[in-house]
Amino acid sequence: MLQARNHPSSPRRGAGDGTLAKRPFRVHTVQHLDRIDELQGLSEAERFDMRVVASVLPFRVNDYVIGSLIDWDNIPNDPIYQLVFPQRGMLSDETYARMAQLHREGASPEAIRALAAELREGLNPHPAGQLDLNTPEHDGEPLPGLQHKYRETVLFFPASGQTCHSYCTFCFRWAQFIGDKALRIASSDAARLHDYLRAHPEVSDLLITGGDPMVMKTRKLAEYLEPLLEPGMEHVQSLRMGTKALTFWPYRFVTDDDADALLRQFEKLVAAGRHVTVMAHFNHWRELETDIAHEAIRRIRATGAEIRSQGPLLRHINDNADDWARLWREQVRLGVIPYYMFVERDTGARHYFEVPLARAWTIYRDAMQQVSGLARTARGPSMSAGPGKVEIQGVTEIHGEKVFVLRFLQGRNPDWVQRPFFARYDEQATWLDQLKPAFGESEFFFEAEYRAMQSR
Repeated sequence: MLQARNHPSSPRRGAGDGTLAKRPFRVHTVQHLDRIDELQGLSEAERFDMRVVASVLPFRVNDYVIGSLIDWDNIPNDPIYQLVFPQRGMLSDETYARMAQLHREGASPEAIRALAAELREGLNPHPAGQLDLNTPEHDGEPLPGLQHKYRETVLFFPASGQTCHSYCTFCFRWAQFIGDKALRIASSDAARLHDYLRAHPEVSDLLITGGDPMVMKTRKLAEYLEPLLEPGMEHVQSLRMGTKALTFWPYRFVTDDDADALLRQFEKLVAAGRHVTVMAHFNHWRELETDIAHEAIRRIRATGAEIRSQGPLLRHINDNADDWARLWREQVRLGVIPYYMFVERDTGARHYFEVPLARAWTIYRDAMQQVSGLARTARGPSMSAGPGKVEIQGVTEIHGEKVFVLRFLQGRNPDWVQRPFFARYDEQATWLDQLKPAFGESEFFFEAEYRAMQSR
């Protein structure tokens, strides 16, 4: 059961002010760069670069991240700094030059917004068929705000959860945060979600995602969760909530005004026989150093919910095996289950963060060699591509040809799952669509069927 907030936590190991005391939430956007004291040590040119990049890619950070997670003596190389603050290299030279020119000319906000909208079109705002292939229908009508890509799992994007306590610079859902309703996936219609679930008994898992549903008040979140306990919903056994709050605002689970109510909601769902999982996004072991993060994890686990961790492999942030091994070991120590190492998706600032697949597999393998079996639950490197989640299982040589060994962990057709297939080894490839079939084959086994799905 939920315990009192004054439960003793482990000794503090990190710098900053991530203690257990209640604190106000204060956020900074591109309009507030000059009020962030820690940025005053940067040159005017560096702050100008930030404004230019933040005109195209969304930027948001809060005082906890600034004061508790970033080592300001290690700028710009600090991984959390790279995770949240815009860097010039996140835009191509051409994109940067066009936006920088407007800023130098003192262009109007309207002109900057218009150019930003044009530039974003080239950043693949919705990869892997999110809008075209994943939106389901009910009673002949599309259901915006829902995605149903895999048979057993439905994703729901609550409208009031489509922001985050801070934004990740690599985020593949950056299009949710730029104010363009045509690109935003969101719904506030709880009834249509529940009607859809009742009509689809094959669905066992509901993932509430964003953005970050943990920015929502508990009473609002309960509108989506409570009906799942009603008759006719017994098939929805697993409830997942995707969140970065354990990194960006762990106070949500400890000292926020409705933190106790949130954890009581978890307890209620667990007591009713549902499997509740907080799908935590972690990118670096430094995110787990503060007392408040430890206490948030402890309190969530005390409800009977579990925490699984996932995150992409990112250049400038975590592209080495030692950091991943340390992250997974610390998560296991705290009771968090390592779940996925993803490949950075083909969207947004991908050119800044992406790592070649061959190197990604080497990093994953070398990290796995450093941890016990309890941390080897992390699958990867996994590409969340259009056809499904494709894992790189290894590099080998067959009949004299060097190849990638691949398999589907999830597929638009369940029959694809766990089927091994092979691609020609390519030291530069960073995504599935850059790979070619091995052994002289003209295409991968799933491609014809996937094309048919796209043409419907």
